[in-house]
Amino acid sequence: MIASSTLLRRALIADAVFSGVAGLALTFDASPLAALLQLPDALLRETGLFLIVYAGFVGWLGSRALAPKPLILLVIAGNAAWTVGSVALLFSGLVTPNVLGEIFVAAQAVGTGVFAELQYMGLRRSTGAVAA
Repeated sequence: MIASSTLLRRALIADAVFSGVAGLALTFDASPLAALLQLPDALLRETGLFLIVYAGFVGWLGSRALAPKPLILLVIAGNAAWTVGSVALLFSGLVTPNVLGEIFVAAQAVGTGVFAELQYMGLRRSTGAVAA
């Protein structure tokens, strides 16, 4: 367990809020967003469902003064992987979004990368191993 720094807790909560809002929008508005962005409806809806669960988990972590370091590292690694995966998706040819869709995917990749960096910085500011 670590004593979470203020930066870490705020970065986790912000990640949870943005992920939750995006998750709800992608889940409940997948079809209109798919048409607008030229991205697959199923991709948007399934991503939205994942984000709703993720937001709950990350929000729970952010609400803890003491948090398991491995779970914090999992969130940071997941955000970094999401960033790389989003960029890779654009270059893979598996989807053919329009310009607005490309901007959408790139913007959320950048945002997720920023969360990963803020969470890593917050982890470094946190107090190491605390007895449970």
